Amino acid sequence: MNFDPFILSFKLAALTAFILFCISLPLAWYLSQTKSRAKPFLEAITALPIVLPPSVLGFYTLWALSYNSPIGAFFEDTFGVKLVFSFTGLVVASCFYSLPFMVQPLQNGFESINKNMLEASYIAGKSKLQTIFAVALPNMKPAVMTAIIVTFAHTVGEFGVVLMVGGSIPGETKVASVAIYEMVETMDYTAAHIYSALMIAISFVVLLSVYLFNARQNRRFGL
Repeated sequence: MNFDPFILSFKLAALTAFILFCISLPLAWYLSQTKSRAKPFLEAITALPIVLPPSVLGFYTLWALSYNSPIGAFFEDTFGVKLVFSFTGLVVASCFYSLPFMVQPLQNGFESINKNMLEASYIAGKSKLQTIFAVALPNMKPAVMTAIIVTFAHTVGEFGVVLMVGGSIPGETKVASVAIYEMVETMDYTAAHIYSALMIAISFVVLLSVYLFNARQNRRFGL
């Protein structure tokens, strides 16, 4: 049994979660603190991947990353990086697809923090950056854990977007979900059962770890 697709899926999920955490942290902070009238529009744009069919998101991502678009042409001509049918392209597509699963838990975590704690931090002379890392994040560990783990698990389970953008290149873009699809197409049901069972087990363990961590934190703080 070839487990390379699983290794590739985990690599993709880990990179996506790391990149999205770095991008989503300031975005989630802004959305949690702003009073701007544009906030609902930003939240709607951020949440679009949740409701958009993967085929629609995959199509526009494929177009945006292809050589026919200014973005794809710029990266290929300037850096020699091909974004379509490559692992790099999968990472970019996964960041679009999993964005709301990182942003929303972080935003909810920031919004749940007592405003007096933030004000006290500012009065003590700490900057916004120091307040985020020294005050906010330590007091919203369940939200941070939920955001990272759910984003990781969601990326591992991607299919439509990664298939359209990356195709099925062994060792490059053939992730676990694509491998299962091909096994079913070729009627290799035994291998499909094994891969699918592993995906179910991984998803269950990931979600269980989130709930156990959150329950432990709630007991710790008497919630």
